[in-house]
Amino acid sequence: MIRAVIVDVDDTLCLTQAASFGLENEVLAEMGRPPMPLDLHMATWGEPLLDAMLKRSPGLDLTRFAPIYQATLERYVVEGRLDVIPDENLRALDELVLAGRVLYLLTSRTEEEVRHMLDPDHVLAERVGGVFHAGNTRFRKPDPRAFDELLATTGFAPSECVYVGDSPGDAMAAGGAGLHFVGCLQSKVRAPDDFDPRYVDTFIDVFPDIVDAVHGLEHGKPLQNSMVRNSRTREPGHVAETHRKLDAAQPFPRHDPMLDASGVGSDREQATRP
Repeated sequence: MIRAVIVDVDDTLCLTQAASFGLENEVLAEMGRPPMPLDLHMATWGEPLLDAMLKRSPGLDLTRFAPIYQATLERYVVEGRLDVIPDENLRALDELVLAGRVLYLLTSRTEEEVRHMLDPDHVLAERVGGVFHAGNTRFRKPDPRAFDELLATTGFAPSECVYVGDSPGDAMAAGGAGLHFVGCLQSKVRAPDDFDPRYVDTFIDVFPDIVDAVHGLEHGKPLQNSMVRNSRTREPGHVAETHRKLDAAQPFPRHDPMLDASGVGSDREQATRP
């Protein structure tokens, strides 16, 4: 039984790549720097923001960029130019709740970057049971331990949870933790071939399709246009092996408290991830 649906924010619940491209170029203009081309932004989308900005604008002074970026981001949110959740996505969330699912957000964004979504008057306030972000989790995607706090807090078994996200790092984190994963391709930033099929249960073309996708997973009837992960053919001990590899490798980057003041360095630029 699927009891919980966990939703990524950027390019899943709301489309952010295009808005972020405009936002970042506006900041560069304010700093007197030339704009970046769209193809460069697309090529580096998915990297940590500050790392990506050094490629998008070589020689950029990050200490100047960070506070201007944060102020511009806040203005974009107030003006309704960023983090706008379409009505059809809200209706899909409502359908999931009516079907008995509990909803959560899990993002690598900093607490500052999701603060407006935590407001009691936000449209998500009565829809989601909790928001897990870089401020209240120890690990970040693609590390499967990014789900540790959520699973410990809710008491759900991984097999009772579905994570819907847009990146290969999302899939690796969810699959490595034993969760179902649904890849959302609506942003068109990524294609199915970008994902490791071991971690993907199914794909959806637009976010509202998550309702049918979850129903299909629960009843063994995945969407017709999907690429399906067959759990019976996965390697024995795959989840445990993923954790062993993580422990043996260099630790995944964790949330850096030094970035808190600026709110920069998070899942708006989802790394492969941090």
